[in-house]
Amino acid sequence: MEINSNIKAHLQFPAFYLFFIMFGVQTGVGIMGAPKYIFIEAKQDSWVAILLAYILLIIIVSVMLLILKQYEDADIFGIQVDIFGKWIGKLFGTIYILYFFVNLLSILLNYIEVIKVYLFPTISSFILGLLFIILIAYCVLGGIRTIVGMIFFFVILTQWILFLLYDPISRMDWSHFSPMFQASFPEILQGTKATTYSISGFELLFILYPFIQNKDKIKLPLFLGLGYTIFNLLLVTVISIGYFSPVDLADLDWPTLSLFKNVSYSFIERLDNIIIFEWIMVILPNLVLLMWGMTYGMKRIYNVSQKSTLYIASIMVLILIIFIQHDKQVTMITDTIAQFGFWLLFVYPLFLLPIVLIKKKWRRQREDEKN
Repeated sequence: MEINSNIKAHLQFPAFYLFFIMFGVQTGVGIMGAPKYIFIEAKQDSWVAILLAYILLIIIVSVMLLILKQYEDADIFGIQVDIFGKWIGKLFGTIYILYFFVNLLSILLNYIEVIKVYLFPTISSFILGLLFIILIAYCVLGGIRTIVGMIFFFVILTQWILFLLYDPISRMDWSHFSPMFQASFPEILQGTKATTYSISGFELLFILYPFIQNKDKIKLPLFLGLGYTIFNLLLVTVISIGYFSPVDLADLDWPTLSLFKNVSYSFIERLDNIIIFEWIMVILPNLVLLMWGMTYGMKRIYNVSQKSTLYIASIMVLILIIFIQHDKQVTMITDTIAQFGFWLLFVYPLFLLPIVLIKKKWRRQREDEKN
């Protein structure tokens, strides 16, 4: 296995698209329920927890960039093999692949649950899963440039949803934010940790980095994309706190969707139903990039063709959807992947960086000794 990816020029894309990729892969089913889980921990000071999450996000992504820049054109799979050796490096790479798989499964299960609760209670989970798997497979087979193009258009086409928040904003009760700064620092930290599932996805930068053409221009679109994700999370959380009573917000499963429940026009009665259908374009970038990350990871680590991994992973997802039917099982999977994701996304890069820097310094000293 080569450490550097050596991606061909026709497979690369401009750094400009990182804005859309980061926002597209981070915004999904997590933001539907995030206001509830953040509020349970930090109450009316949830906005502080989200801002702290953004600061930590900037730090971690900066660490990731620093790790990647120590190599010519490597991804996380190659870096781990270089640092830890062939077997341990491949084991760590496999952990990333399994994380992508379970994360994809959790997103799909959560969205299927939303569809069954709001729209079609009697529809088969397998049928819904099959429809999504067909869409995912079709996009992944198109290659990374097709995926990036899809994300670009889907992000643009879903921005109209933000304008519909005007109605719940006009009905907010600002007294719900008083008194301010009542949450303790540990409670704020727990609220920040509760954002993990909602802002996950940025870890794919570890894989996408070699596919970026002009790496010297990566920071601006990358950090703007992360900032826009946090802005949307902060927006729906603040509106939810002001719109719902504390008791109602803590009880709702998907407060973000509930914001649209009372919004109606003369030509549309149930706007929330339209939003749920539109949300397909919100979660599809998540699902497609996670599936692509799995297939590419298997190709890099084990030299398995991406098509083979795609078909096998798709079948496995469909089988699991058949057996995972209860909302408690879905919640358990989501909570587990969120807890594990915190360590993989926010802690592991901090552990990896000093090892990479020490090894680079050691290599430089050896080269100097030889010369």
